[in-house]
Amino acid sequence: MKTTKKLDLYAQYKSEYVTPKNPVLLQASAAQYLAIDGRGEPGGPDFQKKIGALYNVAFTIKMARKFAGQDYAVSKLEGLWPEDNRTIWTLCIRIPEFIGAKDLKDAIRKLLDKGKDPDVAEVEIRKLKEGRSVQMLHAGPYDQCGATIEIMRKLATSQGLAFRDAHHEIYLSDPRRVAPAKLRTILRHPVR
Repeated sequence: MKTTKKLDLYAQYKSEYVTPKNPVLLQASAAQYLAIDGRGEPGGPDFQKKIGALYNVAFTIKMARKFAGQDYAVSKLEGLWPEDNRTIWTLCIRIPEFIGAKDLKDAIRKLLDKGKDPDVAEVEIRKLKEGRSVQMLHAGPYDQCGATIEIMRKLATSQGLAFRDAHHEIYLSDPRRVAPAKLRTILRHPVR
């Protein structure tokens, strides 16, 4: 097994993961993700099940690539949310561009052969092309993101821009280990 330096997508795309306390405009590059769709209460049983499926696939692919000499850090959980509906969501994890359909297919087959939850078969590779976006750090409970989003909307409006597509959340804290008041989440919303 050859060893190489571990790829860290957050370090490579550092400018896209800024956590300002005031909203900023930025240009998000096209990115590749493992993604799984769901419906239901955020944090509810289906949500948790889908997170488990997504991470099972992400770490199975990561370990296969590590043993092949292409190590990388598994990125944090992210979520895409339609602006007007918090019960439809896409959970995703950013992955390197060298991960392809064969990696995904092999990981799913391996997990299903081990008797893992069949939801792993719902994980897909998707491209996300957000481009120009407003971004801001939200500190506090997820159910209070609305106030932060309104601050972001004011910046967009002041620049003659409008929100488009789903808003994007990048979870910096683990809600199982951090009190709700101390949660940190990057909020990003593409604009036109």
